[in-house]
Amino acid sequence: MNSTSAQSFLARVRESLPSLHPTERKLAEFMLDFPGELASYSASELARLAGVSNATVTRLIKRLNYQKYDEARRQVREEKQTGSPLFLADRATGIEKLFEARAEQGQDNLQRTFARLSEPQVAAITQTLLSARKVWVVGFRSSHAVASYFRWQIFQVKEDIHVVPHAGDTLGEYIASITPQDLVVIFGLRRRPAHLRDIITQTVATGAPVLYITDEALAEHKEVTWHIRCACTAPGPLDNHAAVIALCHLLANCIMETSGASGRDRLTAIEAAHDAFGEM
Repeated sequence: MNSTSAQSFLARVRESLPSLHPTERKLAEFMLDFPGELASYSASELARLAGVSNATVTRLIKRLNYQKYDEARRQVREEKQTGSPLFLADRATGIEKLFEARAEQGQDNLQRTFARLSEPQVAAITQTLLSARKVWVVGFRSSHAVASYFRWQIFQVKEDIHVVPHAGDTLGEYIASITPQDLVVIFGLRRRPAHLRDIITQTVATGAPVLYITDEALAEHKEVTWHIRCACTAPGPLDNHAAVIALCHLLANCIMETSGASGRDRLTAIEAAHDAFGEM
């Protein structure tokens, strides 16, 4: 088996740079800037975009140890699915077109995501959030910001909600603390760390219900209690998380409305504390 077979597409291109002829290097540098283009275009189209000949494309593909162009394009398509901004980037377009495309895509993402939800599902999640002994919220990379936002919203009426792990901690200490009376909310937006699969497995094993919130590129997870797949499609290198934030907003409002007198009492106490400190 070729030693390069396990390498990523970009790793192959980067390693080849020092030994390339000028025209091949021009094509390789174009590939490094816009690797996702390989997934969408034929060899002739790529040659035209990069300003080189078809023969240059053929030679470079061979130098990268691919048998043919389609083999390289298949690997790029697979790596593009991981959500790397570099693979999703395309050549620049006007600001006006970017604004319009993103606004339209955000609305479409919201509609597609909420169409998958049902009232019984949302009601069950809301009740579990309210009745749980503790709520543990987990998120890595871009998901960490969303996890913190979700916790901040729910904290208005639910005291025992925690984003974990804290700085300097590992998840092991928290997994050992989770009981079947708790709820674990895991945000798994791409690009997900490889160890997230093991975290979900260990979390499910605690017996606690698990709410898993991801982008729609991930297949439905059968082991968790609820898996909500949000549409995060975007016409550019960065995913659009409007639907994820809207989902957090929906759940937070459902909890506030369902919490009744205890929720209002906590909100009243918070406002009194704000007044006492002159915080607002």
